[in-house]
Amino acid sequence: MSEEQRKVSESSPGSTAMFNGPGRIPKTESYVWHQTMDITPSDFPYLQQLMEESFEEWMKESAGLQMVSKADWAVISSTGEWLVGDPMLQEYFSAGDDSTLKRALEIRAAAAGSSEDRLGGKIVCASPVFSRTHGDLFAVLISVSSAEIGKEQAQFMTEAAALMLRACFYRRFECIFVEDLAKIHSQAEREARRRSVLFQVVKRMHAQINVDGVLTEMLVSVLDLYPNVNVKLFMSQDHQSSHPLVRPLLLHHWQEKVYVRTFMEGALTICENRDQPQGLIEIGVPVGGKQGVYGVLHLVVKREEMEDMDLDLLGMMADAAGTAFENAKLYEQSNLMIHELRMINELTQQLNKSLQLADIYQFANEELRKILAAEYCCILSYNEELGGLEVMSCNAAWLTKEMFEKDYGLGGLVYHSKEPLILADYTEERPAVSKLMDTTGSNSTIATPLTVNGEIQGVILLTHRKKHYFSYDNYRLLQALTSHIGLAVGNASLHAEVRRMANRDMLTELYARHYLDEAIHECQSRDFCGSLIVVDIDQFKQVNDTFGHQRGDKILKQVSGIVRTSIRQSDIAARWGGEELAVYLPGLGIEQALQVAERIRLRVADETEPRVTVSCGISEWNWMHDRISVESLFYRADMALYEAKNSGRNRIVVEKTDTSEE
Repeated sequence: MSEEQRKVSESSPGSTAMFNGPGRIPKTESYVWHQTMDITPSDFPYLQQLMEESFEEWMKESAGLQMVSKADWAVISSTGEWLVGDPMLQEYFSAGDDSTLKRALEIRAAAAGSSEDRLGGKIVCASPVFSRTHGDLFAVLISVSSAEIGKEQAQFMTEAAALMLRACFYRRFECIFVEDLAKIHSQAEREARRRSVLFQVVKRMHAQINVDGVLTEMLVSVLDLYPNVNVKLFMSQDHQSSHPLVRPLLLHHWQEKVYVRTFMEGALTICENRDQPQGLIEIGVPVGGKQGVYGVLHLVVKREEMEDMDLDLLGMMADAAGTAFENAKLYEQSNLMIHELRMINELTQQLNKSLQLADIYQFANEELRKILAAEYCCILSYNEELGGLEVMSCNAAWLTKEMFEKDYGLGGLVYHSKEPLILADYTEERPAVSKLMDTTGSNSTIATPLTVNGEIQGVILLTHRKKHYFSYDNYRLLQALTSHIGLAVGNASLHAEVRRMANRDMLTELYARHYLDEAIHECQSRDFCGSLIVVDIDQFKQVNDTFGHQRGDKILKQVSGIVRTSIRQSDIAARWGGEELAVYLPGLGIEQALQVAERIRLRVADETEPRVTVSCGISEWNWMHDRISVESLFYRADMALYEAKNSGRNRIVVEKTDTSEE
């Protein structure tokens, strides 16, 4: 190199001292902010790929320089490890035995020297590459050139090339840095957009106070974001919606359905449908809250549109919808509970207005159908005498008063299991045959046992022809209402038992005298005629004196039993007082009453032990009599009995006329 060239190079802006030596870059107004960013020693182990790209770019830019093309080039790390370069040089420099490279690393400056015989005596130059801010040595550029060039010129060429390599390196570094910043900025914008969308969606969702409004808002928001996506919302069976995109979630063959698998696993599910040529992808997003998963947002997307899907945003929207759904559901349940309590209160008040079982059953039937919007209601009660379930009230008229075996049908199933039942589809699930379901064409039913005083007394069934009609809320409400119906039935039964005890004589189990008076008075207001038989046990005082009062009571029971089994079911037998009994025969005249009295007289004489006899007095009334009263009827029968007693006993007298025989 000439003296002039050396002076130029020493004063040139490209000198090693100014641009490739250790030290900071001068701060001028022309430097932009990213030029102050630099690598640190912590980054050195990860520079392999960046150095390869920088070296490749430098080689392309230097391809037109003759001196560069005449040399072989390589880049070595600050620790002496091979980074990139001519493959012919890799084996030599990987060994770490080159003295020029060692000297350049040691003095942290450019060095030149002759190679060993392995490189044919060529000139080896090594120029360190420093970081631009802190001056950290992170690489060494190696050139292997012909000895004809000379060491001085080869070293100058290598130092200049090192500057170009560093420029390429930092250009690539800044590109990567800017790309990262752009990516971060894009992610930030995307996140800001996501948060904005999510905020608006959540705001609109939580503005809704009903469940359908929340679900509709969710579907509208998803369709606004992805108008070309096929969207459906599958909800569990305890919620029904009128929205066309909301479907019931059925768990049959669940492993074959993406949305059912999503519901069962509670996690995002993606499945590509390879059977269709357009390449559709199914996405299942669980919609859940703190209490669990309530449904699944099901999307069908084309493969080419999958990149535009923000699954994280969909997941957050689904979570927000689940929370809003829970809040709306709680609000609805609160209102429903208030409504149910009001209905229960009103039902209880109405039930307590009547103490007649038939009225209670009929009112309960009507109210249950109204409250639960059922088409049919059937109330069964266990009949102890017949040992079966009797239909007490049913709006299917052909079933009224019908008797079933206690283990027959759905009623028998509930009666024996003592557990309530909900059936969504009678055609699919048929736990028992049901005449009510079959004859009415019903498919849905809810049933619950009717408990009275802690014991299963019957069964209440509600049905509807629509499948999956009754919800869990209906199922729960029926149980609450049934408990109050059971209380009303228990009260009515207790009242009936008290009335029965008040109207019955405890010893003979015949009706009491006051009940007979009321019954005769009622019959006289509606019938055309009737007869009264007064029966008296002859010499009953002697029986008590001879055999004792306990035996006397037994005789009285025997006679009462004979009287009760000698008359019709519509006839009324009562204890008149002491050993006197009375039988009223509605609609019968003297002749028929005489036959009944004779039958009683003969049976008493034959069937009592010890043997006793009875005397009878008969009176009658009909609509043609001027004076019709209970008192006159009893008075005339009593006078006839008095005459029978005075005529020798064991006989029958009809209103002062003796028609008996001893």
